[in-house]
Amino acid sequence: MQYLITGGGIIGMMTALMLRQQGADVTLIDRQLAGRESTWAGGGIVSPLYPWRYPESVTRLASRSQALYPELTDYLLETSGIDPEYLISGMLTIAPDEEQDALQWATKNHKQLSRIPKDEISELEPEFAPDTESAIWMPDVAQVRNPRIAKSMRETIIRLGVELLEEHELHGLVTDSGKVTGVETSKGILHADNIILCTGAWTAQLVSLFSDLIPVIEPVRGQMILFKTAPDLIKHITLWEDRYAIPRKDGRILFGSTVEYSGFIKQTTEDAEAELYDVVTNRYPILKEYEVELQWAGLRPGSPSGVPYIARHPEYENLYINAGHFRNGVVLAPASCELMLKLLAGTADESESHDYMLEAERS
Repeated sequence: MQYLITGGGIIGMMTALMLRQQGADVTLIDRQLAGRESTWAGGGIVSPLYPWRYPESVTRLASRSQALYPELTDYLLETSGIDPEYLISGMLTIAPDEEQDALQWATKNHKQLSRIPKDEISELEPEFAPDTESAIWMPDVAQVRNPRIAKSMRETIIRLGVELLEEHELHGLVTDSGKVTGVETSKGILHADNIILCTGAWTAQLVSLFSDLIPVIEPVRGQMILFKTAPDLIKHITLWEDRYAIPRKDGRILFGSTVEYSGFIKQTTEDAEAELYDVVTNRYPILKEYEVELQWAGLRPGSPSGVPYIARHPEYENLYINAGHFRNGVVLAPASCELMLKLLAGTADESESHDYMLEAERS
């Protein structure tokens, strides 16, 4: 059985990895170097932000993925020689109006989460200036470093024998009598038994070329800034006002991100840099001593309620979609791709796949 995956982000590469581990013949195409879109640009938190806000369908995928990540990142490091920098950092969240919801969610889903007083916030993060008497603490939340897991996964799938065709821009699909017979690219038509669209923010645009049944996915720009500081200046992921600070092993602090419905415009803006700088230095005044090293933007595949599409397209028997993970591509990737493999094999139960179908209701 031959599989052709379009889109070389973390979803596409992980789908290719899992299929290849089962011995499948896999080709992966991308319009540029694999892993250079939203995968490269994201924060890499192995948890949804404010996870209690999400529907159960997202929690289910996130929980499964969180269980898979330690072994997965060890495998990637061993196979590729590139460390994805999986690190349990813990996440501190300032959301005083949501603490009861968070506690109830944690009890229901068996998560490590507690409400901590102001003095414990200061013990965890001495440089943080809270304006509240309490916070939500999740000690088990981990992170990966996005560019490194992208590089590690790319090298891993190459070593495993996935045919990686970069700089192959996707122009459309060739269809006939309810089947996809080929994928039209900038370098010719490619053929396979099954086609899997992992095309992120571009998925709806692509599907609209050949079907009226289109996933509700749109590009959402996220801008971030990066500080170069001393290691352990900030020790934990910190979340407030829908913004997050992520400390990396080498002392760099990533802060983001904006949520902008601006179409496929990916350029950064001075206004966003100024807004992000003001928000983070208000809570971490010590960062005023450090310059912003870098600013960048990525396009997330926004979807209603953040529920991804992991399904066969109803109009084509050999066309599948794995896209629309919004802000949670990294944390949902392993479980999403695991479910995709079950769908391809015909072993997925309706109870585990229904919420991610194209026809499923999304608020």
